[in-house]
Amino acid sequence: MGRQFFVGGNFKMNGSIKAIKDIINNLNNAKIDPNVEVVISPPAIYLLLAREHLRKEIEVAAQNVFDRPDGAFTGEISVAQLQDSGITWAILGHSERRTILQEDNSFVASKTKAALDGGLGVILCCGESLDQRESGTTVEVVTNQLKAVAEQVKDWSKIVVAYEPIWAIGTGKVATTEQAQEVHAAIREWLKKEVSPEASANTRILYGGSVNDKNCKELAKQPDIDGFLVGGASLKPAFVDIINSKV
Repeated sequence: MGRQFFVGGNFKMNGSIKAIKDIINNLNNAKIDPNVEVVISPPAIYLLLAREHLRKEIEVAAQNVFDRPDGAFTGEISVAQLQDSGITWAILGHSERRTILQEDNSFVASKTKAALDGGLGVILCCGESLDQRESGTTVEVVTNQLKAVAEQVKDWSKIVVAYEPIWAIGTGKVATTEQAQEVHAAIREWLKKEVSPEASANTRILYGGSVNDKNCKELAKQPDIDGFLVGGASLKPAFVDIINSKV
């Protein structure tokens, strides 16, 4: 069995009750490739709305989770609260949180461990800036982000890695097919050496960064690209075309 194709939709801080319901209605009525694992991630305030109205085979992810149990942590959401609400995934390490909120590699790793220990799946984001890309340190930057997680987590069976070059997120720029495949292959090789051959063979590595219905089919053909983490395009009906990009 090969790795199951995976498509996540990160709504970021977008949406309203009506907009989220419209997106869900479109997904509920769409013909979706049954071989693809699909997860959507609305803002926290709409997680329960999404879970209550979405067809069961599509899962829901939080855009963040805290690394401590319930307690005096104003504004945070615990792993147990997500589990209690039927939320099965969390997106962690997204570059917007790394850069805007200054979340460092060790904090991302700590949250990843907490989520996994509590039974959630983790979409673990990694990626480099334009300066890092141009200086030739892409692989070093990305694997350092993953290394911090590997120092705390041994079982990667519920981790999906999402490679998202920061310079391509929301900019309309997309890494070329060759650039994306090259980094995905490097991540897989790193997993083989630093985690285990099994983790390398089984871990799904997604591409994210201005993925849309026009470029997804070519990217999906690459041997080490196992799906997508989609931003703005996940808010549009064309998200279904991205989900079905392997058909």
